[in-house]
Amino acid sequence: MATLLLIVIYVAFVGLGVPDSLFGTAWPAIYAQWGLPVSFATFVNSINSVFSFLSSLVSARVINRLGTYKVALISTALTAVALFGFSVAPSFIWFVLLSIPLGFGGGCIDAALNGYVAIHYSALHMNMLHCSYGIGVTVSPFILSFALAGPGGWRGGYRAVVLLQLIITVIVAASLPLWRKQSGGNSLVEPESRDVPFRELVRIKGVPATWVLFFSACAIESTCGQWGSTFLVEAKGFGADVAAGFVSLYYLGLALGRFFSGILSLRLSAGRLVVLGECIVGTAIILLILPLGSVVAAAGLFLAGFGIGPIYPNLMHMTPYRFGIEAARSVMGTQAACASLGFMTMPALFGLVAQLIDPAMLPYFVLCLFLILAIVTAASKTARLKRD
Repeated sequence: MATLLLIVIYVAFVGLGVPDSLFGTAWPAIYAQWGLPVSFATFVNSINSVFSFLSSLVSARVINRLGTYKVALISTALTAVALFGFSVAPSFIWFVLLSIPLGFGGGCIDAALNGYVAIHYSALHMNMLHCSYGIGVTVSPFILSFALAGPGGWRGGYRAVVLLQLIITVIVAASLPLWRKQSGGNSLVEPESRDVPFRELVRIKGVPATWVLFFSACAIESTCGQWGSTFLVEAKGFGADVAAGFVSLYYLGLALGRFFSGILSLRLSAGRLVVLGECIVGTAIILLILPLGSVVAAAGLFLAGFGIGPIYPNLMHMTPYRFGIEAARSVMGTQAACASLGFMTMPALFGLVAQLIDPAMLPYFVLCLFLILAIVTAASKTARLKRD
């Protein structure tokens, strides 16, 4: 039963990843069709991230009251509804409005499933959970690349993704007996954690540093994902449909990085896996900066995903061991909020850079974020944390 439930959790995390890569990949086709400035993507991404941020902050309270199952089901259904709205949106303002339920659902399910797996399962399963997210963010650009090449366009791609999200929602809904069996009764609420006020969290040694790590790592991940397609189109001369396919490789790298991190977690500490991922990201940035042609740039984008992939799940897995199970959900909620803040602010900031200067500045922008990540990792001695 525990294994079957874990599979359902993986499927739900695929559903979390499906919307995250879709808009950034579709944006070159959308702004061209509607005659919008390239920087208008900032409005959608920012609203999405604001509500993901807010839902992450209150996630510990919501999860402790409703339980992980109900939060996962409601959040998955909410994202399916929002994606359907995107597929039929008559104007850009609807994209902005629909980003509210999309962000709120994503923030809650992220914190809920991360907390559950970190407390109940090993580092291997945490990495595989985020590998599932990588599958979700890989699948949707792949679907969209086919849709863009056909008569359906970006709307057809969104409709196909809506169908996928509805199937995931049904699977999560049908898993109710598994959650009841795992909890040992009729109650679906897990009692392991308590709500820790923010004023207490900020005084816990190491918590503020981990906020910076989550912010910078997710800023790199989201900026590359949301602007990678535009970078390849505007700076490297790719067509929109071809660029969408190469961005799928970025997200495939994200998934593969987490998969191999899960395997390596049997021998290496989570902290060392974080540092290894950072080394790969640094190499990827060098490839993106060097003028070695479009194929090398696409390979650099893949490596960036491969390197950044292991960082979030391993940092999240360390949370109960660093700060205690009782405070784990509250700390994870703030970590997810900082991740959302990175998703919200840095791609938006780069949108302005792309509009005012050049989309070709992407690797230099990511380099600045990477330096913050590397310096704080070294200062917080993350690599020295013992393997659980």
